[in-house]
Amino acid sequence: MSSTSTPVAFVAAILEGYRKYGLNPDAALSEAGIDRALLDTPNAFVETAQFQCFMERSMRLMDDEALGWFSRPLWWGSYGMLARASFSAPELRTAIRRWCRSHNLLTRDVMLRVTESAGTATIAIIENVPLGVFREFCLVSILRNALGYSSWLIDSRIACMDASFPFERPPHHAAYQHMFPTSVRFGARHASVSLDATYLDLLVRRDEVAMNDMLSNALPLLTDVYRRDRLLVPRLRALLVTHMQTMRTAEEMAHALGTSVRSLYRQLEEEGTSVQALKDEVRKEQAMQLLHRSNLPIKQIAASTGFTNEKTFSRAFRRWFGKMPSQYRRELRDAGRLES
Repeated sequence: MSSTSTPVAFVAAILEGYRKYGLNPDAALSEAGIDRALLDTPNAFVETAQFQCFMERSMRLMDDEALGWFSRPLWWGSYGMLARASFSAPELRTAIRRWCRSHNLLTRDVMLRVTESAGTATIAIIENVPLGVFREFCLVSILRNALGYSSWLIDSRIACMDASFPFERPPHHAAYQHMFPTSVRFGARHASVSLDATYLDLLVRRDEVAMNDMLSNALPLLTDVYRRDRLLVPRLRALLVTHMQTMRTAEEMAHALGTSVRSLYRQLEEEGTSVQALKDEVRKEQAMQLLHRSNLPIKQIAASTGFTNEKTFSRAFRRWFGKMPSQYRRELRDAGRLES
């Protein structure tokens, strides 16, 4: 399976909508180039471009952007209305709350809630009626839609801290790592995604022209993942500040940030920095503070700032400041600037 493929189980879920409305899907399947024989292989996948084509044609044919999920259809243009109702917000927090409130006006079958606690924002779906055969595809689609639209608004990838779903792990569970590149939990109470609440502070970057362009081809927001994360550098910096002693490899950092090592390196390069540069920046600040505000031995300061030994730390400190840490501390003491 590649990141450009979609589980055939989601095609099967759309076919349930055709059954509900008594419609024939053959023309839409043919136009998308999807072979019906694939439906007999539960672990099969179709190309995402094929899936987008089939999904759009199906929404138009059913005149239901929810594809049969709910007790009443969401007529064509419903999600465009949600977007227009929220994109004039100044920042993402207001926009996504408006989007969820507006969604709740369209259907009472599910209710969307946005909560914040201890720096974490969570978008959760409360099911008010049984969704039956539509359940998995419905819950996944709503959350991907909310994340995709939010990412588009702020022109940034949003890294999820975790994702949870109230059903057992499906045979195609590997696809969830592409749809929600984070820790995914099944058998939860509700479907939800959590993210750093700092994303909600980011300003909306779109205007009316961009909105019209997006709505003319909106489905990629549901299936594609943004590459650029505008919070990656500050998130990595904060991670290093709190975990410098244990977060030593790029692999560990990428995993904690919900991205790949390749994506981490690529974006840091685009931002004009690197893992090493950020580590040095954090280490310099921590070393200066510990030398200035504590009587800790140099050896302990070296360990606290992520160095394997005092010699390596002293060499790095001299490269940064042109003097040894012991000399720096002595000069602070002589100048009466040592706080401890």
